[in-house]
Amino acid sequence: MKIKEKEEEIISEFEMFDDWMDKYNYIIEIGKSLPGLDEENKQEKYLIKGCQARVWLVPEFKNGEVVFSADSDALITKGIVALLIRVLSRQPPEDIVNADLEFIDRIGLKEHLSQTRSNGLLNMIKQMKLYALAFKAKQQK
Repeated sequence: MKIKEKEEEIISEFEMFDDWMDKYNYIIEIGKSLPGLDEENKQEKYLIKGCQARVWLVPEFKNGEVVFSADSDALITKGIVALLIRVLSRQPPEDIVNADLEFIDRIGLKEHLSQTRSNGLLNMIKQMKLYALAFKAKQQK
């Protein structure tokens, strides 16, 4: 499934909720479904800088696609990174680098996050795109 299709799926899911408390609860549920990382992957090199909570993001390159796994010590943050993984994982590096991730604005996520969480979200996206860029560069060698 392409990035745009995954985004549309998430937008449809969030349209079921009228108020933001229900959306937050849904994000938390999504986070709970994200498999955690082994302790060996909870290393400094995988920590995303600039997040209020601790977020570890581990990239792999398999069969021409970037595969992300992640964990966080905060439920909302874990849900947010789970949404990003759902959209961006198992995609070619080029598609990740070029993704505009409009679902974030369309579900109203950025406007309902605190400033520090919003910065954390942007840092997660930036890191995912940087990993994809690195894999893309390796691919072209």
